[in-house]
Formats: sequence, structure tokens, C-alpha cells
Amino acid sequence: MRVPFLSFEQMNTEISDELKSIFEHFIHSGWYILGERVKEFEKNYSSFTQVPFCCGVANGLDALIIALKALNIEQGDEVIVPSNTYIATWLAVSAVGAIPVPVEPNVETYNINPVLIKERISSRTKAIIPVHLYGQCCEMDAILKIAHAHKLAVIEDNAQAHGATHNGKPAGSFGDINATSFYPGKNLGAFGDAGAVTTNSIKLYERACILRNYGSAVKYYNEIKGMNSRLDELQAGFLNLKLQRLNEWNKQRKSIAVAYQNLLSGVDELILPKIAPGSDSVFHLYVIRTKRRDELQQFLANRGIGTLIHYPIPPHLQKAYTELNYCRGDFPVAEEIADTCLSLPVYPGLTPKEVEYVSQNIKAFF
Repeated sequence: MRVPFLSFEQMNTEISDELKSIFEHFIHSGWYILGERVKEFEKNYSSFTQVPFCCGVANGLDALIIALKALNIEQGDEVIVPSNTYIATWLAVSAVGAIPVPVEPNVETYNINPVLIKERISSRTKAIIPVHLYGQCCEMDAILKIAHAHKLAVIEDNAQAHGATHNGKPAGSFGDINATSFYPGKNLGAFGDAGAVTTNSIKLYERACILRNYGSAVKYYNEIKGMNSRLDELQAGFLNLKLQRLNEWNKQRKSIAVAYQNLLSGVDELILPKIAPGSDSVFHLYVIRTKRRDELQQFLANRGIGTLIHYPIPPHLQKAYTELNYCRGDFPVAEEIADTCLSLPVYPGLTPKEVEYVSQNIKAFF
């Protein structure tokens, strides 16, 4: 048996005819950028996220940059970020001239640890970016309490947690302004790059929309220095269609995660993911940990099972951030996760038989 790490086959087959219809309409519409399809998706995604405003942009990194710019975060400001995250979170902070200030995660949930945030706040700190990593919503109530006490803005990085909640409230609805990605592999994925900004503030929404379009609300009249980062009509149409099925697809992911938990519990040397009280996960990734990670990955590959490592090098050890002068040992929790984590297959269409095959081989390895 072969089990790929990720397959779009079931999802694409389910909506194949509708996808073709959307593409046909797009070709003949004569309108390809910032049209009715984008407006429709922005309305639908804001409803899904339970916020009044959504601004579609070109990708998730741009969404983070636009969110930071909308808050006027600039050169020399500091922004709290997780030490354990995909580097895009840090890159966005650097793109506006600010300084990423890492905070370690909870080793069990992999998300930023609220208890450790306070000690990293300085007079230059302007915002916190919690990342809902691997599909689990951060402990947002605790993070917001700290942010309000220190008058800091909050920007959620919701690229991996479409549909996740904390105390019943959706990821992407807590922060002052929030960013998400619809990269193809996400729970809600486009057929190319795409992203969005969500917010409860009309002022920040209007600023984000101007920023995405060359700093212009009216064509050829530029109020501020903006950028070209617009969600195109075709991707918006595809996303509208897939959004209708997202809850069902997330349900399948959760079911697969439960199966892994049951089949792999009690395996020595294996650490399974845990969910923080009040939070839930839509399992963008199902991440296990073991000190024998590399051996296990090769063992599974030899048996036709695809896995990935998210992420092998934490941002503070990347060559891109040598100017911050961090070294190994500075953020040991992030480093331990990077050295031991392994993502197993989890996607709509993965069968119980395949989950059992993956689990049986992991047990056989140990």
C-alpha cells in the first residue's frame, strides 16, 4: 500500500464539474481582478469567521504585511512572534522594518505560550502575532488579556486553522486585524496563491483594501504608498465553492486525528499532539514527536508512507536571521520540536484502512 502525505483527489473529484463551470464563467466574464467573485468571497469568508470585514489579497505573507502596515507598525518597532512557526510570520515583521521578538511555545500544544509573553514585552513592543499552528487555535483569551493590559495590538496568523475555535469563537476573529493564507495545501486552499485580512474595524479594513491596491481607493489617486496584492476573480470563485464544504472536510480531518490518537496511544518514545483547554484543532497537520524522527521517517518511506517535517529549522537559526545573533540553545523548546516533529498524512479522502496502515507501521518501528 502507498499512502501519500497529501492528496487532493477526493476534494477535487467532489467539485470537479463546479470548478469547470467557474473557470468557464471566468473566461467569458471579462473581469479578472477585484470583481463580484472577490466581493462574494469576502462576504462569505467574513461570515464564516464571524467578523464584519474581509479583504482578499494575493497570499498569506502579503496579508501579514498589510495587517502590520494597517496598524502603522514600522522601523524599530518590536513585534512578539512565536519561536516555533513557519518563517513567513517573521518575514512579515521584517518587511515593515520591525524586529521579531520570539517567545517559546507550549511544548505540548506547539502554540505560543501566553505565560512567557510578558517577559518579552519592552517599551518598543507594538503588537503580538499568535500563530494558530498545525490547525489548533491559540489560547486567545489569555493572549488578549496581556495585550490589553500593555496596550498592544494583536494580529492573528490564521493560515493553518480555518474553522478552529477557542472557547467557541473562530480563529481569525479575535485580533485587531488578522491574516490568513489560502495556499493550496491549507484546509481552505485555492488553486494557487491567495490570502485574506479579517477585522472587526472598518477603519483597518478600509486601510487594508487601500494598501492592497497601490495605496489607492479611487483609480489613479494614491493616498498612501501601497502594494499590488489583490485576490483574483478565479481564485475567489474556487474559494467560494470550497468554503461551502470546509466544515465537512474539517470534520474528516478531526476524525482521522481521533483515529491516530486511539491507534498510537501508549506507544513508547512517541509524543502525540495535545489540545489546550478551551481550544480545538482542525488538524491542518497531525504532528507526532520522537527522538528517532529521522529513522522513523525513512522507515515509513520504505513502506510507501509519505511524511513531512514542519519545520526542520526554527526561524532564529535560519541564515536569513543571522543579524539577530541567536544561536542554538537560545530557544530550546522550538529547537526540540524542530528536531523531533513528524507530520503524518491527514486530509479528506484518507481512508480508515490507510490510517491503520500508517499506525501499524509506526508501531512496528518502535
